[in-house]
Amino acid sequence: INPYVLITPNKTRRNQLQQSKLSFAKKELDDLEQWKEEHRPGPIKLVPQRLGGKESEAQARQKQQMMLMQSKYQQKRKREEYVKAKKAAEEAEVLKKKAIQREKAERLEVKKRQQEMQRREMFLEDEYYKTNELLNRLDLGLPKSDSCQIANRGPESTAW
Repeated sequence: INPYVLITPNKTRRNQLQQSKLSFAKKELDDLEQWKEEHRPGPIKLVPQRLGGKESEAQARQKQQMMLMQSKYQQKRKREEYVKAKKAAEEAEVLKKKAIQREKAERLEVKKRQQEMQRREMFLEDEYYKTNELLNRLDLGLPKSDSCQIANRGPESTAW
């Protein structure tokens, strides 16, 4: 009990198929060759012309040499301009950084000045309170009498 069925090849049918494939391929190749023959480009027919202009060969070479030299100078000038532009860009960047640093320094200076002013104000305020406190203490320590009477206490103070 085999679930598979084995079909034996038919040799005549196989040979027929191969022959038909070969004949079909041969026909295709023949058709391609025929198409190539039919569509082959013909001979080129051009009217003869004098090329190169009105200059002689020596003049053309001299002109070519001049253009070569000019192109060298142009390349050199282009390189110099590139270097100059690069330097200018770097210089601009340096100036920008310097401006930023200057701005930071100015902000720091303003901040320091403000802190110094605040410190002075606090010092003056503190000095004012301390002075008032001292004066109040001195005022409390003195008797309520007049200062002239203090100077003339008794007969020993009036020697002259």
